[in-house]
Amino acid sequence: MIEARQEIRQLIENWALWRDSGDWERFATVWHDDGRMEATWFQGTATEFIAANRRGWERGVTILHLLGGSSIDVVGTRAIGQTKMQIHQRAAVHDVSCDVVCTGRFYDFFEHRDGRWGLVWRQPIYEKDRIDPVDPAAVLSLDEDLLGRFPEGYRHLAYLQTLLGYEVVAGMPGLRGPEVADLYARGREWLAGSTGHPAGVHAGSPA
Repeated sequence: MIEARQEIRQLIENWALWRDSGDWERFATVWHDDGRMEATWFQGTATEFIAANRRGWERGVTILHLLGGSSIDVVGTRAIGQTKMQIHQRAAVHDVSCDVVCTGRFYDFFEHRDGRWGLVWRQPIYEKDRIDPVDPAAVLSLDEDLLGRFPEGYRHLAYLQTLLGYEVVAGMPGLRGPEVADLYARGREWLAGSTGHPAGVHAGSPA
């Protein structure tokens, strides 16, 4: 059990380090073949996620991740990991260079197959966020109507990403509410041996 938790924690750390450094070949090894990723700006297969990140990397998109502690529950060949994290994204907002910091958790579904643990589904939980001009003397004015379209947990991150041209989903799990309650229920079902993909899709299907 301890060995499994250590291996899973290593996968969680590798995800952040390899994604943020553009090490795409090693980043792909974190996932199982049917792996899926959900995020504010992306919902789809791991293969599609890697390709989308590569395109963003080549355009100069800056998204970084910091990790905190993890809680990992292992039952047989399945596991659920929750890891405290922050998402840091820098971009121009109305011609003002800004940093958005979003605090939350990675909620991960893992499975042991073919001699290794791998990630089957990652669904972040977005708890709170903020936006700050890089230059503290800069004046930033936000569109309150656009800001109000998104949940409190990631509304500033969504605001910035929308201005960059991404289609941001408004129903991601937050600290409380039916979305996160549903996610926890899926986690319990996964550990209990549920059949099918935990994201509720067929393997390899688009979002």
